[in-house]
Amino acid sequence: MDSIKIEITILKPISIVWEFFTQPEHIIQWNFASDEWSCPTAENDLQIGGEFNYRMEAKDQSFGFDFKGIYDEVAPFEKIKYHLLDGRMVEVLFEILDENTTKITEIFEPAPEQPELMQRDGWYAILNNFQKHVENY
Repeated sequence: MDSIKIEITILKPISIVWEFFTQPEHIIQWNFASDEWSCPTAENDLQIGGEFNYRMEAKDQSFGFDFKGIYDEVAPFEKIKYHLLDGRMVEVLFEILDENTTKITEIFEPAPEQPELMQRDGWYAILNNFQKHVENY
């Protein structure tokens, strides 16, 4: 199965984009794909070998899960690589386009049990939510 690649451009400097992408107090504000979902808790030990755990829950309490992984590479303001507990790899690249514009590229291995298009749409919806949170903050 091929990796999926998605990109978004954020109209904010890299320092703000990095902070909002990695700090738990911001992660809980954007890390969900739709208004029916929330991210009530986020733990993030942003270092090689460090773990993260983002709790994802439907607002109606009908379903929830932990999104967990372990960091394999952390290059501040440039790159984050991690693997999920099921072994799938994820890479997040941060690129400075100019002093007030940052591009984020996410490359991830899709879960084999779910349609790739659904996963692409879900991850992209979360990235869109991130963009709105950062640009409207």
